[in-house]
Amino acid sequence: MARRFTLYVVAAMLAGILLGSLLHAGIDDPAVRKTIAGYGGVATDLFLRLIKMIIAPLVFATLSVGIAHMGDASRLGRVGLRTLGWFVCASLLSLVLGLIMVTWLAPGAGLALPAPDATAGAGIAPAALNLKDFVTHLVPRSFAEAMANNEILQIVVFSAYFGVALAALGDRVRKLVELIEQLVQVMLKITGYVMLLAPVAVFAAIAAVVTTQGLGILLSYGRFIGGFYLSLAVLWVALLGLGFLVVGRRIGALVPLLREPVLLAFSTASSEAAYPKTLEQLGRFGVSDRISSFVLPLGYSFNLDGSMMYCTFATLFIAQAYGIPLTLGQEVSMLLMLMVTSKGMAGVPRASLVVIAATLAQFRIPEAGLALILAVDQFLDMGRSATNVIGNSVATAVVASWEGELGEPPVTE
Repeated sequence: MARRFTLYVVAAMLAGILLGSLLHAGIDDPAVRKTIAGYGGVATDLFLRLIKMIIAPLVFATLSVGIAHMGDASRLGRVGLRTLGWFVCASLLSLVLGLIMVTWLAPGAGLALPAPDATAGAGIAPAALNLKDFVTHLVPRSFAEAMANNEILQIVVFSAYFGVALAALGDRVRKLVELIEQLVQVMLKITGYVMLLAPVAVFAAIAAVVTTQGLGILLSYGRFIGGFYLSLAVLWVALLGLGFLVVGRRIGALVPLLREPVLLAFSTASSEAAYPKTLEQLGRFGVSDRISSFVLPLGYSFNLDGSMMYCTFATLFIAQAYGIPLTLGQEVSMLLMLMVTSKGMAGVPRASLVVIAATLAQFRIPEAGLALILAVDQFLDMGRSATNVIGNSVATAVVASWEGELGEPPVTE
């Protein structure tokens, strides 16, 4: 069944590329292309809305139960510190590797674009760099409001408190814990129903993008796109290599299990779309429910490795395109700033572009340079979303290994 699902998704991607190419070649008016793509995008929008519908209750149920099963507070603290420690290291690796690769490949060098008017913008408001606002935003004013707005960070905070309370009360709330565990099973069942629509959504998403942009844009931006995907490949190898140091050879068995969630994230350009399937596959790999239910939701807020690499890569690409040199000190400052501002990107539409806009303004790089990457952002978003899935899966496997929570050998398909 799993292999058939993968085949369906791949077939849907190829069919979407074919249809999109035919429509792009057969329709000369860009406005008509956009209209047709908009109709085709309905299926993708519905699928992603269905995913968002189940993400909030699934994160709440899995995280709170996972923490409840941790037991004593000392163990919870140890797991939390190990998880955040890995996230910090993985984030730094992603940012530094992006810096090294974009400096080495220099995809923007040679463009020699004239500096735009100082007042020119790209239509994207820069992200607020106020640490106070970021910290206060972590705590929800209302749990219902956080659920309604799909504020993953706020849901994680409430669920953490809720789970700690469940653990502290122990047997007195055993029935409530069992009830939430049943809620997890119900949400996973709903996930199964939603995933039946995935091939249709993938077909519509790919067809819509190719219809409006055409495959020719990939050639125009070939050096930038190729350089970024090469960098993502290096990051994959680095993350899996670090996972090998902790988990051992068994980390290799995780890769085929992640085939479905990675394809889903890539084709829909959404990390969230792959969350339920990733949770399921980590269970098949042998990660205990309490570890995966704790680490994975946190990863979706604090460990977006692909998105973080993109922020560094794209910012320096724009600087190269305008011939703006940055000193080593400025580059280090940029990495530290991105380390903070990139957290919580999962809940913000086109969040990477918003963070990049803020970074450009901070280092006096023309914000209008965002227009250089807007045309191909969808193609790049596919790669970074898939990388986010890999990064969070490796992080979960590593923490499970540290805690002795890797169970039976992985299930072969």
